[in-house]
Amino acid sequence: MISPGFFIKKLQSLGTDFFTGVPDSLLKPLCAWMKDNLDTDANVIAANEGGAMALAAGHYLASGRPACIYMQNSGIGNAVNPLLSLLDADVYGIPALLVVGWRGMPGVHDEPQHVKQGRVTPELFEAMDIPYVILSDEENVAAEQIEAAAGFINDTGRQMAVIVRKGTFAPFKATDEPPLPYPCREEAIKEIVKAIDPATAIVSTTGMISRELFELRVARGEGHGSDFLTVGSMGHASQIALGIALADRTCKTACIDGDGAFLMHLGGTAIIGSRKPERFIHFVLNNGAHDSVGGQDTVAMNTDLPAIALACGYRTACRIESIEEISDSIKAAEASPGPHLIEIRVRKGARPDLGRPTTTPAENRDAFIAFLREKQNR
Repeated sequence: MISPGFFIKKLQSLGTDFFTGVPDSLLKPLCAWMKDNLDTDANVIAANEGGAMALAAGHYLASGRPACIYMQNSGIGNAVNPLLSLLDADVYGIPALLVVGWRGMPGVHDEPQHVKQGRVTPELFEAMDIPYVILSDEENVAAEQIEAAAGFINDTGRQMAVIVRKGTFAPFKATDEPPLPYPCREEAIKEIVKAIDPATAIVSTTGMISRELFELRVARGEGHGSDFLTVGSMGHASQIALGIALADRTCKTACIDGDGAFLMHLGGTAIIGSRKPERFIHFVLNNGAHDSVGGQDTVAMNTDLPAIALACGYRTACRIESIEEISDSIKAAEASPGPHLIEIRVRKGARPDLGRPTTTPAENRDAFIAFLREKQNR
């Protein structure tokens, strides 16, 4: 395995001093090392991968030095537009090194949302005419690959991708931080499910939140039909929920979002506010972290999420910091026209034995559709 410090220092020695991107579980050691060892202005965790491309472009324009952009391969979709219409040699010709975690790599077991993305990852780079190399887990070979990649992007003004397989980087644990004085996320979800009208269609966001919601239903002896578990498509759960609410304005609809997902496609908040679905509650469980891929920071703890929602047209928005406040907040929201935003501050972390959904995405889809049709036929 490669030491993450070795990798970053090698890039620095070749002239790369700015790092930006969206964290990935396969790149967790890399992200942890950068958090502990780089200045905050030298490593910017972007809202989404497209934003990281633009940050890298701005850095190059001001400094003349190419940046390193890191992401999970699921983020390639967010990156395609600025890659082809901003950085590309046929447009502005801005060099950059892409470091991409290869989830869903063929032959390696992974979750269903990663399988197709993993299979086509090399083909996507080929289609964009971006050369790539699969990073070796031997430091001497990796050093040669990094040198060759840096030489290519500097000589050509183009981009090159370094694809990272599972287990390539040696573990690195960031310095522990004191836990936030908030309830755990799973307890917050438990209270939401307990307090909300059972007839509510719930759309849960990517990662730990959907996993915890699934296991909560199992523990309560309930079915999963009322929950749409958004296992991929980070940042889009609220728009799925909005689509449901607009198709049937009598349907009580809720989105259980995470802070990283909420920030990733923040424009969706304005669309919800503009359409004003009256039976819509938008929960944002805010722990200030990308918890599902390693706990890397977001800016959400320093951002007034309720003020954003109100400015976007939500009828009410509030922040709560205790389990005891959740039930009353839900009752108030259900008693008046929405949309409503309820930010719930929670602490990072999940229990170590947290499982994953035992149903397939297609089974979840069919059960959720059946739940909606049953409501419509009453």
